[in-house]
Amino acid sequence: MPEPVTGQNTQSAGAPAGATLRQSADAVLMVRPAAFGWNPQTAGSNAFQQPVAGPAGDLRQRALSEFDALAEALAAAGVGAFALDEPGPSACPDAVFPNNWVSLHHDGTVVLYPMLAPSRRIERRMELISSLEELGGYSVSRLVDLSHHELSGRFLEGTGSVVFDHAARVAYACRSPRTDESVLRELCEELGYEAVVFDATDSTGVPVYHTNVLLSVGNRSAILCADAVTGRARGSLLERLQSGGRRVVTIDQKQLAEFAGNALELSARAGSSVLTMSQRAWRAFGPADQEALRDSVDAVVATPVPTIERCGGGSVRCMLAEVFLPRST
Repeated sequence: MPEPVTGQNTQSAGAPAGATLRQSADAVLMVRPAAFGWNPQTAGSNAFQQPVAGPAGDLRQRALSEFDALAEALAAAGVGAFALDEPGPSACPDAVFPNNWVSLHHDGTVVLYPMLAPSRRIERRMELISSLEELGGYSVSRLVDLSHHELSGRFLEGTGSVVFDHAARVAYACRSPRTDESVLRELCEELGYEAVVFDATDSTGVPVYHTNVLLSVGNRSAILCADAVTGRARGSLLERLQSGGRRVVTIDQKQLAEFAGNALELSARAGSSVLTMSQRAWRAFGPADQEALRDSVDAVVATPVPTIERCGGGSVRCMLAEVFLPRST
């Protein structure tokens, strides 16, 4: 594993200038949790979290069943699903959401992110990346470690906080207690991306905690809760998404609360495209929008993850860390 880079901009950051980057990964890292459960340290900034009654063991078993069903559904659709067990001995209630602590990029860069809740910081386990390298034959050439920002109270929770338009080299993010603009801009300098920052709130006026619950960017379509975006940013954001030739499916605050924005487009065998989200999220779309989304991909994978959604406050997209890493030669 390469030595970490901490906050320095290098000429080798990102892929070569002018290169076209794949928008959709053909594989994902998933972490099977050892101790899924309610996390009081995250509830204060995540309005989606709700306590779930019942013994902790039953809760974990339900979450594991939901996890395994999603991994199996993605694999059946032709997506490389690397479902790895959470390493011991530390057991984290939110380990099922690896996209908040790591992103794995086209040029071999691995980025580690600063997270708000102390209980979540121990999720950053490099042995998972090493296992992924070995199992998938991937090559890691650079490590960018942004976790030191936790010491200054600045956070950026991976592809929860950041939604990448890789093709346009743009990083979208809405400000929140978990998304610091200065850390985002440092990330963009490292990767060679443009930062697009905006404010967004839920129906009660509370900042949306993660960008990936209101925005999803695919190859031919995007999903956006335009109602949540405040001020002039709403129009400019819509225009920017549409300018890339994508059809933008807009959702309202009610659909946002059903995780309709928490979707991810992936690639499968033979280059086909797969849109994945939870069953709850898919059912929040009306027939016309479901048809529009189906038309933009080759398949839709929508599996139920109600325990993870309610207790963990995240949905299917949050469970998936995209793997863009190059293969070893």
